[in-house]
Amino acid sequence: MATRIRLQRHGKKGKPFFHLVAADSRAKRDGKFIEKLGTYNPTANPAIIDINFENTLAWVQTGAEMSNTARAILSYKGVLYKNHLLNGVKKGALTAEQVEEKFAKWLSDKDAKIQGKKDGLAKNATAEKAAKLKAEQEANAAKAAEVAAKNTPEVEVTEEVETDVPNADENISEESTEAAQEETTEVVAEETQEETAQETVAKDTEEPVAEVTEEDSKEDAPAETQSEEPEA
Repeated sequence: MATRIRLQRHGKKGKPFFHLVAADSRAKRDGKFIEKLGTYNPTANPAIIDINFENTLAWVQTGAEMSNTARAILSYKGVLYKNHLLNGVKKGALTAEQVEEKFAKWLSDKDAKIQGKKDGLAKNATAEKAAKLKAEQEANAAKAAEVAAKNTPEVEVTEEVETDVPNADENISEESTEAAQEETTEVVAEETQEETAQETVAKDTEEPVAEVTEEDSKEDAPAETQSEEPEA
């Protein structure tokens, strides 16, 4: 009887879930099996694989056949690599200590690679979530602005414009009247200054003339008396 390690489908439509089993190669895919070796969930990212490492390795060492998917799973979990190292021990190429050391190093590197992939997926998921949230906020803001624009009546806007225009005209008229009043006051002030200046000039010119005439009359009077005395 040939033993074959393969997958047995479970789960539901669109969400498959598999059991890793060792079964007779002549049995149906979802029929009887000899031993259940683990589970495989391909819907997760990364895929979740849980197997019984020692029992699976024992079946591989006994020469059990493997389906393509089962072979990929066992290679991913290191079963085939461990079997390869143990074959080296049988041939005398390696010791048991070297096998354990090499396999431990392989496991640490594999775990680091898997953890790096998980971290990258988590980071990408966070970035995508933030981008979706930002896009949703922008869409909501645009929709709110559109609704506000529709609800705002156009009549009120025109009334506000019409009421604002007279106020502007009143301000302009008030400014023009104030400017005219200032101009008139300046003109009146200039005229009064000119009149006062003319009056002061006239007074200054009249007073010296009067003084000169009085002095001239005084000087002329003695001359007349002197001319009259010799004739007597």
